[in-house]
Amino acid sequence: MQHSGTAHARGSLGRVVEHLGATLLDLVHGDLDRPGDISGVVIHDPLDQPVLSPHALVLGVGVEDPGQVAALLRSLGRQRAAALVLRAPVPLTDEVRAAADESGVAVLGLSRGAPWSHLSEMLRSVLADGDVRVDQAESLGGLPAGDLFAVANAIASLLDAPITIEDRNSRILAFSGRQDEADPSRVETILGRQVPERLSRILRERGVFRELFRGDRPVTIGPIPDGKGGFTLPRVAIAVRAGDEVLGSIWAAVPGRLSAERTEALRESAKLVALHLLRFRAGADVQRRVRADLLSSALEGGAGAGEALERLGLAGRSLLVLGVALDDRDRDDSDSAAVVHDRQRLGDAFALHLAAIHPRSAAAAIGDVVYGLLPLTGAADKAGSRAERTLQDFLDRVGDRLPAVAAVGPVALSLSGVAHSRSCVDRVLRVLREGPAHRRIGSLDELQGEALVVELRDLAAARGDEPTGALARLIDYDRRHHGCLVETLRAWLDSFGDVVAAAESVFVHQNTFRYRLRRVAEVGGVDLGDPDQRFAAMLQLRVVRVGSTLEPPIDG
Repeated sequence: MQHSGTAHARGSLGRVVEHLGATLLDLVHGDLDRPGDISGVVIHDPLDQPVLSPHALVLGVGVEDPGQVAALLRSLGRQRAAALVLRAPVPLTDEVRAAADESGVAVLGLSRGAPWSHLSEMLRSVLADGDVRVDQAESLGGLPAGDLFAVANAIASLLDAPITIEDRNSRILAFSGRQDEADPSRVETILGRQVPERLSRILRERGVFRELFRGDRPVTIGPIPDGKGGFTLPRVAIAVRAGDEVLGSIWAAVPGRLSAERTEALRESAKLVALHLLRFRAGADVQRRVRADLLSSALEGGAGAGEALERLGLAGRSLLVLGVALDDRDRDDSDSAAVVHDRQRLGDAFALHLAAIHPRSAAAAIGDVVYGLLPLTGAADKAGSRAERTLQDFLDRVGDRLPAVAAVGPVALSLSGVAHSRSCVDRVLRVLREGPAHRRIGSLDELQGEALVVELRDLAAARGDEPTGALARLIDYDRRHHGCLVETLRAWLDSFGDVVAAAESVFVHQNTFRYRLRRVAEVGGVDLGDPDQRFAAMLQLRVVRVGSTLEPPIDG
């Protein structure tokens, strides 16, 4: 089905298909010219259906049965969704067509081989408005500022060739129409949003990237084997620069050499793309800072919390506070540029993950923690388990590339509840980052005891508390006689008085352990049968720092 060639509003469904059509998306059924901007991109979850804002774009991952598609379309129609994206080939049966017409929801098909994650990123790039909106009148070179897809189409018209705009790592930032006129390698690049490794390797071996990024003139690249018995079309590429900094590059698939006029047009286009890339980058940085400031105000619960939630579109809603942080306990470079970069990557990934679940969610990095605010959907008593599944899905996705821990706070029903929930998240993250490495997700309901011990430890350290009483006598004995009475007491308490298990934990015979335990009672003057004395000893061992006091005395 063809769509009209009318000009589309910047955030409309028509604009989405106009920019991503032919290669990624195809209109299967429906009307692209319905009024209204796309409000968000949401992934459909049949087990925990998200609440949609009006005119949302829904990604129907894994939905392929015609009956399921028809039922989903009717449900989306009641929620006033704009369109449903399904993996091609879409089962356009009479039932599906009737449901689409009845609901008013357009049906789009995602090309085979295109990952859903890449489509999601591209959609957000096309629809990017954020909290700091670009004035519709603001333009660069007669094109909307930061609209890289419009720029790519304009350059394609000048050169009469399909265009891609790429970053320094050969990732696709935007592309023009007419990609079907190029070759399979170009289509593969756009579907994967990355130049295939085999092509990148050949380009590096030919020295293309070196020549491209060293100069400011177009570079011609001859045909390259496409790995399928054929060759790519020739390419003409030029670096996009801002002063000495290389921001990316423009690539045109051309059948032959460019004329002098078109070569000059490409050089001028590179300057225009540089302005748009700088505007795009600056806008993203401003949006990130503004969103972080609003989220920080909301989480603190002060006088500005209500206004901050209003600007975030979350006022008057029950909220869940989530938090993720890098698990950097084994890193020695916690303040390095690499860690700062990893934290930013973690924040961007978490924001994208939450936005796919609920269009009104908000996420931003504050300090070394990335916080998320997620509107409550479904029953409140199951909110915690749903949130933990959300966090587990996120940690599974980032994997070992960004090892992290995550916490979920209690449901916040008010402004003060948001601040309290954030405090709970902070306490849990502290426990997870300092505790056993195998645990990565938690809530205060599960970890309150551990959180209290951590806070008591902080209090003891701030006061300069040292071990006293029985524990001090045992430490002194061990220090003078190279003994292990403190270790024996700790093992016995940790084993809940089970001598066999305690002896195994410190690798000694049971009889030896029993002898040492008697010496603990004698030297420390502690009655191990008294529950109060046992608790006092256990608390001291958990809270008061004893490691340095076990060093042997210096003779002399």
